[in-house]
Amino acid sequence: MLVLQEINIIKYNKNMLDIEDFRKKLDIKSRLMGIDTGAKRIGIAISDENKIVATPYTTIVKNKYSDFVKDLKKIVEDNQIKGIVIGNPLNMDGTTSQSSQSAKDLAINLSKDITENIILWDERLSSQAAFNLSSDLRSNTNQKVKKLDENSAQFILQGVLDYLSKKNT
Repeated sequence: MLVLQEINIIKYNKNMLDIEDFRKKLDIKSRLMGIDTGAKRIGIAISDENKIVATPYTTIVKNKYSDFVKDLKKIVEDNQIKGIVIGNPLNMDGTTSQSSQSAKDLAINLSKDITENIILWDERLSSQAAFNLSSDLRSNTNQKVKKLDENSAQFILQGVLDYLSKKNT
């Protein structure tokens, strides 16, 4: 089961939202964005307005942070995004990793530059699951790798959507 990590970042004096605070800030009909951060590429997925299905959207190649924020703002505006889910790459034992700290830093920065409605979601094995899923779709390896980041973002976002839908039933 994916586990949400509530993170208190004293260094920045910034408390990240937990899933319940995140939920309270969402409209009944609103879209969410999932982000899978990588060293060079950032996968983006978006949900439908009923928050049932996550769909791979695009992959952004990392250059300058300002360009990245500009790209994200356009996606947020074009798709009426009301919340952002960032994959939190924890170690398999649940401890934080260097990549996890990078995800936290990104969440803090995006909460200043785009929206405060951001959560971190445990993404352990999301890349592997996305790759395995694409194996079942008869894609060639180049296509799998090309779409891996946005498929991973979809997997992360779908985890949050599933959690939110279970809490609503």
